[in-house]
Amino acid sequence: MIRVVFFDLDDTLVDTSRLAEMARRNAIENMIRHGLPVDFDTAYGELLELISEYGSNFNRHFDYLLRRLDLPSNPKWVAAGVIAYHNTKFAYLRTVKGVRRVLLELQKSGYRLGIITDGDPIKQWEKILRLELDAYFDEVFISDYLGVKKPHRKIFEKALKKMGVEPDEAVMVGDRLYSDIYGAKQVGMNTVWFRYGKRADKELEYIDYADFTIDSLEEVPRIVRGLSDEGEERSDSEVHAD
Repeated sequence: MIRVVFFDLDDTLVDTSRLAEMARRNAIENMIRHGLPVDFDTAYGELLELISEYGSNFNRHFDYLLRRLDLPSNPKWVAAGVIAYHNTKFAYLRTVKGVRRVLLELQKSGYRLGIITDGDPIKQWEKILRLELDAYFDEVFISDYLGVKKPHRKIFEKALKKMGVEPDEAVMVGDRLYSDIYGAKQVGMNTVWFRYGKRADKELEYIDYADFTIDSLEEVPRIVRGLSDEGEERSDSEVHAD
């Protein structure tokens, strides 16, 4: 029987990919508007390479961008990028369609909810709090706070232990086949791949680890109820067999 439903955060609960792209583009445009002497395509391409090399949580992207472009350090240009990036992020931060309806339905049905996400704790909590999602969740597990990233089994084991459930009593819903689905399945959890965002057609070599594939989060309550019903039927048959 299912007792807990875990969700990934980025591109599962929060529409992150499109937001990040928009924020980065606006940052480069604002830097150019304030005097950055480089064309948009060149600067944006270098920024994407930086993010790929140093990760999205690196806090000096714009400083390093100037170095890569062989330009002098200029706090005005850096400030222009930071302002545009954060203004865009705050203005356009959105949940994925149907999130609150799904979470409320699961809560009302008696399931406890958790988040298992990679990333910087402050940035991840900022998304959760700005979108007022915190009240729906019993626990939030963030890789950079716990010292272990998905798909390592330890982050899932820590979450299961904290919530007091066995792997087969939990469901993991996420957009990444590798980190979310493969990671959760290797400890024995039920898995739901949410085919969404920039990884909707990526990492398909791990698709066999997904018990279910969905294109809308609104399918999750039905799947969870179905798994719970199967669990109850198995328990009843074991009792009768004894």
